[in-house]
Amino acid sequence: MARQILIDCDPGTDDAIALFMALGDPRLDVRLVTVAGGNVGLAHTLRNARALVGLSGKAVPVVAGAERPLMGSFQDAAHVHGEDGLGGVRLPEGPAAAAGIAADAIREALRAAGPAGLTLVGIGPATNLALALATEPGLLANVAEIVLMTGAWAEGNVTPAAEFNAWSDPEALAVVLGCGRPVTLVTLELSAQALATPARIEALSRGGSGACREAACGILAATPPSRRLGGAGSPQHDSCAIAWLLAPEAFTRREVFVEVDCGTGPGRGQTVVDRWERLGRKANATLLDTLDAEVFFALLDRSLSRLP
Repeated sequence: MARQILIDCDPGTDDAIALFMALGDPRLDVRLVTVAGGNVGLAHTLRNARALVGLSGKAVPVVAGAERPLMGSFQDAAHVHGEDGLGGVRLPEGPAAAAGIAADAIREALRAAGPAGLTLVGIGPATNLALALATEPGLLANVAEIVLMTGAWAEGNVTPAAEFNAWSDPEALAVVLGCGRPVTLVTLELSAQALATPARIEALSRGGSGACREAACGILAATPPSRRLGGAGSPQHDSCAIAWLLAPEAFTRREVFVEVDCGTGPGRGQTVVDRWERLGRKANATLLDTLDAEVFFALLDRSLSRLP
């Protein structure tokens, strides 16, 4: 049976690639897409999610969620993703958003998940997930796994200490990390290994035809190369979370204790990841350490080949 998943996202160029990877693989049953403000504001992220799902031809409901973090002010990353969130790549208008708000929809999806449970894939700020889980903790028994693209154990990408999703709503991330269900972390160190170089984008573009492949390659080409990674390409942060569900054998991992800094100083949003058990604290997450990039891009190519 296909694994039931829910994707909570903020599209965003890398979210777009993650959605295509998930929607194009029959081993994943995407039950719901929920959306928050993050890479760009909610009006843009919701429109983008609707357009991406619509282009895929899948009948997956898309529900709007939080416009801002639990505390503090909203700040986007339009300098990376473009003012529209997709690097200026224009997509046809998608189906209308489903009624309701994300936190309610997440809880309803968990109720309906059945004994197999629902895997929550969080690839944006964790606000929607935190609101859902904190307000009805009895539903945690229906969570099979939580996979988060968040954090870094070395250097951040929005501040010297913090990765963007963690920095955007550290209080929400703290709620999810502390919920007691299995959490798997994709950090910046892992996603840097899935680098979309010009050669890899060209190979994807030659791999077939179709509107989704064209859109994906256009989005990848429009994403600026990472200065932090020497300008070699753009790291595919969010789709690493999907790849983990599809090919766990392509990863190495370790059990770690992780805590997020919710203070107001320059360390706000830093994820303190105890990779060597120095703190003596019980592990609360699985950290993905390494990734086989060839497997990753083969998964993406295969998903795009199955989409219109």
